[in-house]
Amino acid sequence: MDDPVDNKPPTLWQMLHSVVAAAFGVQSGKNRARDFSHGKPSHFVILGILFTAVFALSLFGIVKLVLLLAGV
Repeated sequence: MDDPVDNKPPTLWQMLHSVVAAAFGVQSGKNRARDFSHGKPSHFVILGILFTAVFALSLFGIVKLVLLLAGV
């Protein structure tokens, strides 16, 4: 199913997994080989930008919540 020898492009969930793993620096060699051989760079760029935006907004929201609860 997740064999990099497959000629199928990665699914959305596989690409999301790759983007999150790459963001935290824990991407496996097998998945990296699959992404480079069958994935489209534009898909990974778009998902990377979306992931970064959601991550940054989540951190911003958490900080605002903590400051609100602290009474600052």
